[in-house]
Order: sequence, then C-alpha cells, then structure tokens
Amino acid sequence: MGFKRAGSDKPNSVESVRAEAESCSNTGPAKIARVLIVDDEMHVRLMMGSTLERQGYDVQLAANGREALEALGLNNFDLVLTDIVMQDVNGIALLESVHAQNPNLPVVMVTAIHDISVAIDAMRRGAYDYVLKPFEREHLVSTVLRALEHRQVLEKSHNYQQSLEQMVRARTELLRHAMEDLEHSYDVTLEALGDALDLKDSETEGHSKRVTAYTIALSRAMGLAPAEIKVIARGAFLHDIGKMAIPDEILRKPGKLTLEEQDVMREHCSRGYHMLRKIPFLAGAADIVFCHQEHFDGTGYPSGLRSWEIPIGARIFAVADTLDAITSDRPYRRARSFDVAREEILRCSGTQFDPSVVEVFLKIPNELWQELRSEISGQNKRYSTFDLAQTPGTEPSGD
Repeated sequence: MGFKRAGSDKPNSVESVRAEAESCSNTGPAKIARVLIVDDEMHVRLMMGSTLERQGYDVQLAANGREALEALGLNNFDLVLTDIVMQDVNGIALLESVHAQNPNLPVVMVTAIHDISVAIDAMRRGAYDYVLKPFEREHLVSTVLRALEHRQVLEKSHNYQQSLEQMVRARTELLRHAMEDLEHSYDVTLEALGDALDLKDSETEGHSKRVTAYTIALSRAMGLAPAEIKVIARGAFLHDIGKMAIPDEILRKPGKLTLEEQDVMREHCSRGYHMLRKIPFLAGAADIVFCHQEHFDGTGYPSGLRSWEIPIGARIFAVADTLDAITSDRPYRRARSFDVAREEILRCSGTQFDPSVVEVFLKIPNELWQELRSEISGQNKRYSTFDLAQTPGTEPSGD
C-alpha cells in the first residue's frame, strides 16, 4: 500500500492522484487534504487509510499518540482521525494537545460502541465528531468530508479576520501619521502666535518659550503622563495670549499702571481663555491660560481659586513663571540668580505656590534651568519648545 508512515517523507501513491488532479485543472494545482490517522490496531488504520486514499486524500499513519505528536510537529495536517483507547498517549490527551497547538485543526474520534460516552465527552472537549467501530466506509468518508469543510470555513474566517485586522492596523497607522502631521502644524501655528505676542510685548521677549521649557521639565519631574504634559506645555506657551487684546498704551506703558489699568491688564486671563476654549485641541490648555494667575492660598485672580481647585498645570506653571521672571532682565531691575529665585519660591510655598510642586522644584539642580535657558536663548530658530514634551533628553534628575 502507498501510505506514509508518520514522520516519513517518502512519497505514497496519492502522488499520482495529485498529478492527475493538477493536469486536469485549468486554475492551478488542487490542494490535497492531508489526513493523519492514529490507531494502535494495524488493520483498522490500514483500512481507514486505504479508504481515504481512494478518495484522493494525502494519508499518513501513526500507531500511537506519541508517533502522532511527532508527525504533528513535523508536518501540517487538515484533519486528525484518532482512536481513543491507546497504550501510548491516548486519544483524549492527543485531542487536548492538538487543540492547544492548533484550535482550528478538526479531530474526529474513532471508538468502539462501548466507548460512546467517552466519545461524547471528547466532543465536549473540542472534538469535531466521532466514528464508531465497526464503521461503514461511506460513513467514514462523509464524516471526513464534513470535518474538512468545517476546517475550510474556519480557515476562511481566520483569514478574513487577519485581513481585516491588517487593514485596520494600516488605516490606524495612516490616521496616526495624519494626526501627527496635523498636530505638528498646530504647534507651528502656536509658535507663530507666540512670536507675534513677543513683537507686541517686547519686554518679555522669549519668555513664553523659556517658561514652557521650565514647565515641561517640572511636569516630568512630577511624573505626569506625556499626553498631559503636552497639554500643559501648550497652556504654558499661550498663557499670555490674552494680552494681544490689551490696548498698547496699557501693555507698553513704561511707568506704573493705575488701578483701572491694572484691572484691564488682569483681563488677559479671561480674554486668552475665550480665545482658546472653542478650539478643540486647545480646550485643556485654555483652562491653564485662565488660571495661571491663581494663588494656592486663594489670593490670586481672576476667580480666587485655592489649593486643588487650581488645575495642576497652572500650579506647575506658576513656579516656572516666577523662576523665569526673577532670572530675566526687566526695565526696572537686572536679572537675579537662580539661587535667589529658589529662595523666593521656597518663601512663597503654601501661599502663592503649591507646596508639593515646590518640593519637586527644589530637588532639581540649578544647572538644568541654566542649560534650558542657554539652549533656548541660542536656538537660532533650530529649536522648538514643544519638542521638549517628547524628547527624554531634558528630563531632570533629583538630587
């Protein structure tokens, strides 16, 4: 007979069936189903093998479960027919192994009539069907055909699912790139707005970029998530955007403002908020713009918020803003050192500033702030403040 013994690569007589099928096909080679037959009774497995080979199947035989496992490790099969009661790895154990490795490979149990309850239990464990000994050849052939059709349905479903998942992944990747490009264009627009504000308020030129860099570094040191840091960075960068709506005679006034002029100047928080709140990707940033002049003890403006009522981004920004204000030149005074800024921020902990933010700030060495300031001051338009929200190289380390 022309069967392959399990684990053997020698051709059997079904090669002639394959050759005939290929020569008669106009659409290419027909796929011949491979069936593994496992039974410790030689006459049973030979009879099943010859029956299925006459139907054009590629048949391999195994005398026990151990041989079957070896064959399954070396070859791909479309169906397994296995006896239940065998000395070396019984049919139930083989079924469980097959389903653990290949859930879509159908297994048909072959059993004697007195084993019917065992066969039914095997179906509950995942067997496709069972065939009773002694069996009619026609029943064996029809059972194998149904099992292979079931296998084809499972394969088509699996292939469709894989194709669908691949398509979803591809579209998701395209969407991600599109969103990244869009987000980049947003940030370029924001930088243009910041530059426009610097032209209008030359006294604080470069302030927005410096305070944004400080805010990002401090947010990272506090362990905030990257997505949240990005929102906070935008709020920090645009914190004074409302000043574009403040009259020039007040914004650029060289002397001290009157009480009425101070009230107008304080409107820049709400004016900036209303500019940004209707822009979806700036909704979170708008809250920081609105609250950036609030004080931890409730003495700030415009709403007199206190403690945890103030968004975390605004509480972090308050420290970064003061750091830059103290260490930058002003018309009425020269810039002071980072040590002076550190002492002043510590002094105002619990009043103007959130003590938990101050605690983290004090752990960051002055060298980091100096490095950031130097980097931004010497950028020559090669540096984007928003890059800090993504580049880990500027992450500070505590003492």
